[in-house]
Parts: sequence; C-alpha cells; structure tokens
Amino acid sequence: SGGLGSGQCVCHVFLPDTTFPADRVEHMQEIVGFEAKLAVYLQDLTELTIRVNILESSPDKYIKLDFELLRIELREFEALVAQLKNSLNSSSPIFDSLYTEIHNMTLIVNQLESYDESNLAVFRIELAKLQKKLEDCQKEQELINPDIGNCNHTGILALSKPMVLQLNAHLTPSSIYGGWGKDSKPLRGSESMYFFGAYSSPSISDFYLYSNYDKLILRSAFKHHRTPNGWAGLGSNFIVHGNSLYYQRNSPLSMAKLNLTSSTYDYRVISAASSKFSYSYSASQFLDFAADENGMWVMYASEASKGKIIIAKIEEKSFGVEDQWNTGVFKEMVGNSFMACGVMYATRSVDVATEEIYYAFDTKTKEEKHLSIQFQKFQDKYTNLDYNPTDQKLYMYNNGYYVSYNVKFDKE
Repeated sequence: SGGLGSGQCVCHVFLPDTTFPADRVEHMQEIVGFEAKLAVYLQDLTELTIRVNILESSPDKYIKLDFELLRIELREFEALVAQLKNSLNSSSPIFDSLYTEIHNMTLIVNQLESYDESNLAVFRIELAKLQKKLEDCQKEQELINPDIGNCNHTGILALSKPMVLQLNAHLTPSSIYGGWGKDSKPLRGSESMYFFGAYSSPSISDFYLYSNYDKLILRSAFKHHRTPNGWAGLGSNFIVHGNSLYYQRNSPLSMAKLNLTSSTYDYRVISAASSKFSYSYSASQFLDFAADENGMWVMYASEASKGKIIIAKIEEKSFGVEDQWNTGVFKEMVGNSFMACGVMYATRSVDVATEEIYYAFDTKTKEEKHLSIQFQKFQDKYTNLDYNPTDQKLYMYNNGYYVSYNVKFDKE
C-alpha cells in the first residue's frame, strides 16, 4: 500500500502466474518520484541512441575517447536500472529481463574494443528494445487512476494485478497468519503509519508499527507493541485506524482497541458474535475489522443469522456498535471480505491462481448483488484482505508476503 496524494505517481509492476521464489526477494529502496525517474531513464536512452547513430553514420570520425565516454555512461545507466529493479522488488519478467539486457549491453560495449558498424547496429536495436519496455511500464500506471474520497460510482469494476512487495519483516514464509497495511485515518499533518504482524498460529501478541512506507520495507521498526497478559489477540483481522489498532481479543471474544499514542487498551463484547463461524481460508477470524470512506466497521456471524455475515458500524468515540445489517452470504463460504464506500464485498476461490469478488451488500440501499470480478492471486490462500480509503488499494497478507492491488471503480 503511496505518494499519489502529493501529485506523484507510483509505477506498479505486477506478477505473472508463476510462483515467486523467496530467494529472489530483495530489500526495497525508495519508491518516490518514480515517474520522474522513468523520464530520466528514457531521456538517457534517447541520448545514447542518438550518439550511437552518429558513430554508426560516421565511422571515420570515431576516436577511442568517444567510445570510452559511452562505456562509462552505460555503466552508470546499468546502476540506475539496477536501482529501479531493487526499488520495485518485483518478480515480474519485465524487470528481470530489463536488468539482464542492460547488463548484456554493457558486455557488448566492453567487447567493442575495435569499432565496427555491425556491432553498433546490434547495440542500437537493444537500446530501442529497452526504451520500449520502459515506455510500456510508464503506461501501466495510467490504467487505474484513483479518485481519493469519491464514492460517486456504482461499485468496484476491477482490480489490478497483484503487486508483491516482499516477504514479511520476520523473513519467514512459515508466518502464514498475519496482516499488513497502513493507517486508514492518519492524524492530520502526518504520514500514514504502516503496521505489520505475522505469526505461525492464529494467536497474535506482537504488532510492529512503522512511521512510513520506506521503514516498513527496510524493516526498521518505529514501535513494537506486545500485548500484555490477558490482551492477546486471535485471528488475522486487525487494522490501524485513527492512530489506534483494532483487533479481535482472544478472551473474552471481543473487539479490542489499542491507542498507539497512550498505549492504553479498551474492549467491547459483541454478545451476538459467534466463534463457530470463520472464513474458509483461515480459522479464528470471528470479528473482521474494516475501514472505508464512511468510517469503521466490523463483520461477524451469529447463531441467530445462521452463519450469515452481519455488518456492524462502529461508533469510534464510544467504541460501540451504532447500526448493523444482515447480509445473505454465509461466512464459511467466503474467503475474506472488506468494505469500500459503505459496501461489503465478499471473495471466494475460483482456482489456485484466481480469486473472485462474488457478492456485495450496500449498507445505504440494503441491496445485495452477485458479482464476478476475478483477479489474480499471488498464492492460493491468504489470511488478511482490507481496503484502505486513503489510496484506494487492497492490502493482502498472502502466505507471509505483502501484496497489494489497485481498485478501479465503475464511474459509468
């Protein structure tokens, strides 16, 4: 799950259907001003192409110094492309091949100790291919343009391909339970705080907070909270909203709230909530917290609803339930659910590589819809899926990996 609110763009490179091997995960550098970086890269490529054309058309005017300068600039360009690859930290074939090709071109330059026209022709073709790939990447970011805070639409139309950032801060894929994301209601004048928690079992006791996105990626913890005795959590369904962490308390089964400034805890029991009904992908997710443009929500199922999901609106000041709606979808049939613009969306599996948003319930109109909005999964099962209204992204914790999606709404 940034930078769009400040007028900058972030280019996302998404995974294909192949498995993402953990040994290829690298630490991410800064993803700030990416559009400007792409423009610099493209300008460099254009200038290099012009200079190669000049050398090709005037071989009699070639001197060794020209070629040495070109070689030095290519080494610098190789470093820039390597930085770009590290900053995106993606397993996309586009950037794997991009780095490989620029490295190969550097080898070509090093081999051109004696100038000849055919080698320069090959080199010019390789430059053109690189330029095309970078231009394609630049176009990718234009596919989904968020309109932050605007709910003047008819609902979700599509999701982008998954963007896999990196393995969790524990650097272990065995921590299959957990969640990550950022504060959905950041304090005025401050950046959105990012959070993370990962566990090998549904029981949760540690939360890690980061003051910004870069520190999350670099695993430089801003603050670490370990729940005191009696306040342990359960289930991968926590969020940060308004500088408070909301999670499901284990005993008694209740909504728990941790104020991240004062480090004080509070809880509320929802007497109707049942511990018999959880999502199909993971056990113990009885109370699922969500936040959207309309505020805070919690979703659960009860004996009275016969296992169907109930949406409850949370009144933040009193930390109580102010309203609730009964849906027509059975929780145990749902992979996960989230709220966006007052509408609950439920997902389910299509196959090991495909997920589907198949159900929606609008709390404003009390209408339900059956949908078929399919999107790619990074891995088969996931334990946390939440929408964030500050950037209109979905944040998924998928078998130990941070994954996100851009959301495209149907504005007709």
